[in-house]
Amino acid sequence: MAKKKTSEPKSVKHEIPVGVVGSGTFATAIVKMLVENCKTVHWCVRNEYVKGAIELRHHNPTYLTSVSFAPKSIKVTTDINELVSACEVIVLATPSIYLSDAMDKMTCDYKDKIFVSAIKGIVPKVNDVVAHYLKECFDIGFRNQAVLAGPCHAEEVAMERLSYITIATVEDEVSEKLFNLFSSRFINVEPSKDILGNEYSAILKNIYAIGAGIASGLGYGDNFTAVFVSNAIREMEIFLEAIYEAPRDVNESAYLGDLLVTAYSLFSRNRNLGNLIGKGYTVKSAIQSMNMIAEGYYAADSIYQTSKDKKMKTPIIDTIYGILYEEKNAEKQFKKLTTKLN
Repeated sequence: MAKKKTSEPKSVKHEIPVGVVGSGTFATAIVKMLVENCKTVHWCVRNEYVKGAIELRHHNPTYLTSVSFAPKSIKVTTDINELVSACEVIVLATPSIYLSDAMDKMTCDYKDKIFVSAIKGIVPKVNDVVAHYLKECFDIGFRNQAVLAGPCHAEEVAMERLSYITIATVEDEVSEKLFNLFSSRFINVEPSKDILGNEYSAILKNIYAIGAGIASGLGYGDNFTAVFVSNAIREMEIFLEAIYEAPRDVNESAYLGDLLVTAYSLFSRNRNLGNLIGKGYTVKSAIQSMNMIAEGYYAADSIYQTSKDKKMKTPIIDTIYGILYEEKNAEKQFKKLTTKLN
């Protein structure tokens, strides 16, 4: 594994052509990260309105509107083929439920391109993680993939608060390249080779964050939440080992750190979704009341089925699934869950 490196301010910007697919909150934050180091960042957004607004006003009209971009630092398009053809590194940052809509339009040559997943959810088209989706549907092997993980809320990136990301990839050369693209005065980069572990943990923490939010909405306090999160990281370790055994430490920031910030932060959309459910909203009304997508809801079904298929003991996942998909009463389910935690 590559050695840990310390981010330092850079005076020379890289010529490596890099692009971002997606126009939501995290996609915008990633563009902000990349313009620190890159002369030009290609940006594929969902429609002409968003493209025009960014080109005219130099900021995303809907998400992280406080973040301004120098006109020469970004090149905006609505054509994924234009972006992929122009770039060596492509960062996928759409919500998981929209990824296949974007990728299915890709007809250009993408051989030898590096695809970085910043998506923390399950792709519905294949009911699987992005790494498997890219491999199965586009024959993009792990050597040309990377996963961006870790505790890194987009809102704090926008405020340039110090954040830590983990970039998982099997190739040291790719790791070095991505380190140089992402590390900056407010972004520290940690290397990892655990692609699947990082991707699954990023999905799992969203589900657990919904649970932390439900507990808050029901009136449970900090003492219970601490116990809940402690049990969640142990359950995550069981799940990850059953999916893909690898030398990993779930206490590292990519796993535990991301779980903590997503479970506790008021920026967490998954926690906020759970909080609404705990306060009595139906699942449907809670989802409809949010203007951003809570990936944990869409992932919970697939993760639950995987847990059952592999005969894992995952009481927290089971509880969240029952509330989200079987219309079970949140208060009664959490009362039962309290007897299973320690």
